[in-house]
Amino acid sequence: MNAPSHAQYRHIETRRIAGSGGAIVEGIDLSTDLPDHVLAEIRAALLDNCVIFFRDQRLTPEQQLRFARRWGEIHLHPFMQGMADYPEILEIIKTPEDKKNFGGSWHTDQMFSPQPAMGTILYALEVPSAGGDTMFTNQYLAYESLSDGMKTLCSQLRTVCVGDNFKQHGGVSRAARYDREMTHMKVKQPGNVQTTSVHPLVRTHPETGRKALYIGGHVQRFDGMTDEESEPLIDFLKRHSVRPEFTCRFRWETGSVAFWDNRCTQHFAVNDYPAETRIMRRITVCGDTPF
Repeated sequence: MNAPSHAQYRHIETRRIAGSGGAIVEGIDLSTDLPDHVLAEIRAALLDNCVIFFRDQRLTPEQQLRFARRWGEIHLHPFMQGMADYPEILEIIKTPEDKKNFGGSWHTDQMFSPQPAMGTILYALEVPSAGGDTMFTNQYLAYESLSDGMKTLCSQLRTVCVGDNFKQHGGVSRAARYDREMTHMKVKQPGNVQTTSVHPLVRTHPETGRKALYIGGHVQRFDGMTDEESEPLIDFLKRHSVRPEFTCRFRWETGSVAFWDNRCTQHFAVNDYPAETRIMRRITVCGDTPF
């Protein structure tokens, strides 16, 4: 299926930032209670561009939550503690004392859940003078650029996705890593929440009907295969899925908002501001079972 045409809107304006996707949405104040017809155009822009951005927003936690709830139920991160007064909001803080940043590898949010996140809404409170960008990659394009033979093979495979990926981090748990490298990010125990799930390697977007490669850092192995058997193809697909021509890069400003569709994107928070602070507020919207 060809990529969708860039829609013309009556109530918003969009400006693409890369050929692969990603668009600035203008003419919207997210602090207001948006009418349904405006929200419908924002949804269309998200589906058309995979990730959309808003500049110069001023949002209280209540206003960010109100906007997020227009898209569905709010997902609570099973491993991370939310804000004390707003547990649905994850405050992402990196200061000069922190060695690593949250989200600093290619991934799609909550892939380890039985019903991974539909979308993520990230709001910038404080950003470094330079750096701290977020990169996104279009997984429709990643799938569509595969050979027919590889598409056929991938359509038959399912991935085992793990929330606390001991293998990827040399056997060190999320809690131990964050305590050592990200002191402002507070980890909790997931309890009885399922944090290992099996998903199709190729998923069909429930709204656009397009197929996307569904790969990312949470993938441990293929279902029914050993780690050794799985690694060569997983490594290839991870590299393939983030080819430069599939990506866009967003430069944050205070008051910027990014809203991305986890069903057809991966993202990567760039850690290139060692002497500065970056503070964001993240809300994740529940999704459905990949098919």
